[in-house]
Amino acid sequence: MAKVAFLGLGVMGYPMAAHLKNRGGHEVTVYNRTLAKAEKWAAEHGGAFAETPADAAKDADFVFCCVGNDDDLREVTIGEAGALSTMKAGSIFVDNTTASAKVSRELYEVAKTQDVAFIDAPVSGGQAGADNGVLTVMCGGDAADFEKAKPVIECYARMVGLMGPSGSGQLTKMVNQICIAGLVQALSEGVHFAKQAGLDVEAVVDVISKGAAGSWQMENRAGTMAKGEFDFGFAVDWMRKDLSMVLDEARSNGARLPVTAAVDQFYAQIQAMGGNRWDTSSLVALLERDK
Repeated sequence: MAKVAFLGLGVMGYPMAAHLKNRGGHEVTVYNRTLAKAEKWAAEHGGAFAETPADAAKDADFVFCCVGNDDDLREVTIGEAGALSTMKAGSIFVDNTTASAKVSRELYEVAKTQDVAFIDAPVSGGQAGADNGVLTVMCGGDAADFEKAKPVIECYARMVGLMGPSGSGQLTKMVNQICIAGLVQALSEGVHFAKQAGLDVEAVVDVISKGAAGSWQMENRAGTMAKGEFDFGFAVDWMRKDLSMVLDEARSNGARLPVTAAVDQFYAQIQAMGGNRWDTSSLVALLERDK
């Protein structure tokens, strides 16, 4: 059993912290910007809560974090009452935020000056993956630190991999989002085409999902896309945040991402339709809007 802090209790962090406590048996202290949510978590799971990241992280062996963006991450680490101000030598900070590789490398260097390890560890699997403790975790950092943290991370994951040095986890998550963006657009067009052709979408998906076109998105979202239902987790606003980081990184490394750039603009049109909180499968709504 380790002493663990968890910073950020959103739709992902709330169940992830619970798995660390209930599945892992760790001693968990949580922090959330809205204190009432931290109090609620502690009451439900028997852990403790703190009023600042620094208080939560004090004496912890591992500090986990899942917040919104680079600015939020800097605030809970190196901001006023940030976690790095109290973390003990030899402890490990595991960041599950989907953030930029730049901020991960920056915080890795800051942490190292304090003899604290920093691992960027963004996740994939959505709210359902967090609820069920079956997330995929892509890590960047030093191998020895990863090996220490891996058994603890596995409390909420089904796959945990070290992708390379600091920032590599975030870069891998960018690859994940590139693949999803293109796939969801193609699936949207397929569903739209099937409906226009007068086909039974459910029957079509049942057949083609068993062949080369099959994917998680097809199995789990094609039916709801056909019905115009878009309340299933990862919001368009968050996808645009992620794709913005992807496209920024591509400008730096010279990668050419024409489909990703196009899909990013399709999501901008979804936002203009009022679909900010729709999930990413709502791309089909753009094809259906003039029908």
